[in-house]
Amino acid sequence: MTARPLLFLDIDGVLNPVLPTDGFTAYDILDFTVLLSVTHADWLRELSATYELVWATTWEHEANRHIAPLLELPRLPVVEFTGYEPRPDDPKLPVLDLLSGRKWAPILRYAAGRPFAWVDDVMPERLVTRSRLRRDRLLLPVDPAHGLRREHVDRLLRRPPRARRLRRPRPHRRPTTDGPSVLNVPGGGATVRSPAAGHPEGT
Repeated sequence: MTARPLLFLDIDGVLNPVLPTDGFTAYDILDFTVLLSVTHADWLRELSATYELVWATTWEHEANRHIAPLLELPRLPVVEFTGYEPRPDDPKLPVLDLLSGRKWAPILRYAAGRPFAWVDDVMPERLVTRSRLRRDRLLLPVDPAHGLRREHVDRLLRRPPRARRLRRPRPHRRPTTDGPSVLNVPGGGATVRSPAAGHPEGT
């Protein structure tokens, strides 16, 4: 059975928008006011049939303690960003993208080659552009004013990321000779055999 693609989820700006519409409820959590929607909860359960949901938020494990119960979600895996130590093979980002792309290396490290989608309100535009060329990655930037919308859910469900196709090695071909065959003759000479008549033509 093929593993489901991963879906990395941010909270602030995605599930907790800045300018929510009707249907959001305010909660006081850890000295913050968080706005959550039962509609988002329904969408996440819908997405969980196709994806393995993973928290990719600065809330980290606090998301399971405080956010997941309010959305009636089970405990989800968590990408840890705090204390992440860069490694030599981490992707190199331009200086201007270091802040907006700070989650990128930990996400790639967590995915470990599995197809994934990432939904966040902060991600480098160049990463979004490059992901369009890959079938195993889908990066969806979200407007923090409005958060996750139905159009994002539809896009995630319409074409989930899939594993990349491996290039098959080309079959080995034996070398062929297009010219006449050559017979070795004692004494260092050679006799060329005519392909038409099958008789020696001389040396």
